[in-house]
Amino acid sequence: MLSPTKQNPKSWLAFDLNVLRRIKFASAALPFCDTPALGSYLKRMNVRVAANDPLQSAWTQCQTRVANGRERLTDDDVSAVLDEAYVPGYRYSNEALRDWFSETDSWWFDNVRTNIDKLESPIKRSIAATIVFGVGDYVLSFAEDTRELRQPLSNVFRRLWTVEPGPFDNGESNTCSNKNADDFIAETPAELMFLRLPAAHAVTIRNYLGRRAWREEWLRGGNDFWTDVDASSSTRLGGATETKSQYLHHLDETLRRSTHIRHWAIAHVETGFISTQDIVDTIADIRRVDTIYTKDFSELTRTKAVIITA
Repeated sequence: MLSPTKQNPKSWLAFDLNVLRRIKFASAALPFCDTPALGSYLKRMNVRVAANDPLQSAWTQCQTRVANGRERLTDDDVSAVLDEAYVPGYRYSNEALRDWFSETDSWWFDNVRTNIDKLESPIKRSIAATIVFGVGDYVLSFAEDTRELRQPLSNVFRRLWTVEPGPFDNGESNTCSNKNADDFIAETPAELMFLRLPAAHAVTIRNYLGRRAWREEWLRGGNDFWTDVDASSSTRLGGATETKSQYLHHLDETLRRSTHIRHWAIAHVETGFISTQDIVDTIADIRRVDTIYTKDFSELTRTKAVIITA
């Protein structure tokens, strides 16, 4: 049986890129893209990127860094987002914010969410939301005894806006989607699939995300959607699993939907529950395994990063 454990790092970007530079491909599909870093770097390698994640918060970040090739937030946009951000209303639009933030902070996040919806383009709304994710993570990094060191949240938003990476246009039609991984794979033509395997877990998606769950609740305007999220992922890779065999069965089903893609790179973090050999055996039932790349981080995190190409 699988017990919930502290989450380990999911990836090491330099290791990912070092492996991918050994493969020739002009287009890539990323079925689980919970951060946009890899997709953003692949764009700069002139690769056409199709990124996907089942979570709306991850999809929003990918819209900002992967799909976006030109748009930026202007001074006027920022002023509109922060307009009367601290002014309390009659009631919260999103009561779930009080599960994460103080009353004053909750009003800020609530008002800013409303203001973002008024921006003129979906990409600008994604950029603003991505910056708010940084503000929320900033807030949650403080304990009660360090709260006095915090800056006003509007100031933090502006500072993060000034360091937001500029858009990059590689001349390709890079896309982002918010689907379950299996549907995305079946519908996406690409020369390479980079499948970052979700960690095996036996808890709800909200508990699995931990502190990051606030992003999804802020973006969706509440917390009454989690049951549907769990139900939609219950029989798929990324959902809760009780046993090793169940996880590997879901992986097998996902890989069999990917046979139209010429190159596979399967990224796995070995923590002891699912071994590299388990993953290799599952892949080998479908196609020949080419190379296994490993990077040992056991002294720092008690984990080993693995990428299997096929």
